[in-house]
Amino acid sequence: MGAYPILTFPEVPEVDVVMMPRPYDPPLGAGESASVPSAAAIANAVFDATGIRFRELPITSDRLREALNGPDTARQEPAPATKPRRSKWWFGGAAGIVGALLGVAATALPWRTAIAPVATPGAGTWSAATLERGRQLAAVGDCAVCHTASEGATNAGGLAMETPFGTLYSTNITPDMTTGIGNWSFTAFDRAMRQGISRDGRHLYPAFPYTSFSKMTDGDMQALYAYMMSQPAVAQSTPANQMRFPFNLRPLMAGWNALFLRQGEYQPDPTQTAQWNRGSYLVNGLGHCAACHSPRNLMGAEKGGAGFLAGAMVDGWEAPALNQLANADKPWSEEQLFRYLRSGHSAEHGVAAGPMGPVVSELATLPESDVRAMAGYLISLSTPTTLNLEPQIQLAGSLQSAQAQQAGERLFQGACQACHSAASGGPQLFGVSPDLANNTNIFSDRPDNLIKVILQGIAKPATADLGFMPGFKDSFSDRQVADLVNYLRQRYAGQKPAWRDVEAQVARLRANPGSH
Repeated sequence: MGAYPILTFPEVPEVDVVMMPRPYDPPLGAGESASVPSAAAIANAVFDATGIRFRELPITSDRLREALNGPDTARQEPAPATKPRRSKWWFGGAAGIVGALLGVAATALPWRTAIAPVATPGAGTWSAATLERGRQLAAVGDCAVCHTASEGATNAGGLAMETPFGTLYSTNITPDMTTGIGNWSFTAFDRAMRQGISRDGRHLYPAFPYTSFSKMTDGDMQALYAYMMSQPAVAQSTPANQMRFPFNLRPLMAGWNALFLRQGEYQPDPTQTAQWNRGSYLVNGLGHCAACHSPRNLMGAEKGGAGFLAGAMVDGWEAPALNQLANADKPWSEEQLFRYLRSGHSAEHGVAAGPMGPVVSELATLPESDVRAMAGYLISLSTPTTLNLEPQIQLAGSLQSAQAQQAGERLFQGACQACHSAASGGPQLFGVSPDLANNTNIFSDRPDNLIKVILQGIAKPATADLGFMPGFKDSFSDRQVADLVNYLRQRYAGQKPAWRDVEAQVARLRANPGSH
């Protein structure tokens, strides 16, 4: 064997560290920040303090506890024999604190590295089955609903969204190389969907519901990426956001993520059926139902606990509570909810309108099994009760003659009765002609949805069979709309408290029509 040369140095050489992203390698832990020397420094510091070697970030308190309590949960290297053995209780507590801080730091970096652009994958890169899977996932996620402006190109962005913090405009998510995501690698796409970090390293606002998308499986994420990259590219820039100070400072979103972003794929509940878990995955993951149907705290994060799916206001519309559907004033059955989500209409509850219309349009293209799974999961959140619609129908008949002279009834007879009398034996005109005695909006605690439908009508029904409804904002005054709303409330939901200040609410909603 030959001898190896031994190199000697008169002194330790100076080493220049160059920090650069590694876009072609898979991310380590919390984003591409784990591919720079700071990640190794953190891991070395933890090893020096604990004797435990971690190979990826984030190093959280839970991972440290697992490593301390069991050798199988982390690769452990023995500490040098010369080091004294620390007291285990002190050691575990200190390590937990350090680990928690390191985990937060890994999530809350205010600046993130950019991921290098790539060429758009060519046609034929993905199979037809993968693209169809991606299409269904895009429908569940309603991508086109938010990323398409009124009369604009699909997914080209530009839809204005009013928030308490300012106005946001949805981005172009077509595969255009300049104004869209055509030069995004899957790594960049995955990071945006799970962590809310754009390809260029900027933080995204949580109006983009990455807090829900983070629950997606890797296979679904890859299929969705394939589908989005196979769509027509549209070269279109979008308006700049108009966020108020300090919310216009995107680095502050790092702190928001540290507080409210919980990463990790959906974990099935072993005590539930496969259908229930499928529904939960779709509702709470890509479907992001809580983004509209859960109230938000002062920092714009969805409330959990009792607030989960407890209802909220979105763009002037009431997104009703989904956590007590079986116990609502107008109780839902699983079959009724399935038909509503599938077709946009339930004879017992009414027609999908406002932001829910486009959602149903997308759900109508999904496999029936997925929509049934979503309906089953949502109904399971409350205890079913016996459905009995007869008392409301009887009440409507008893109040009709008592209200005959009211201005609201005259408006109803002149503008509404021709279509909405079909359930009582009148002609079937212009679609489903829903029976207002069973309309959920009339039984709500707020008149907003009923007012908006009267003002705006339903110009784009969820499905073609539903038919259109004209709006009356140019025909009725605020007083007339209020008279009609009060009449409908008293006639069909007379056992409910009267709505207050209806005329003022009509004026408010007329002045602020929203984007739906």
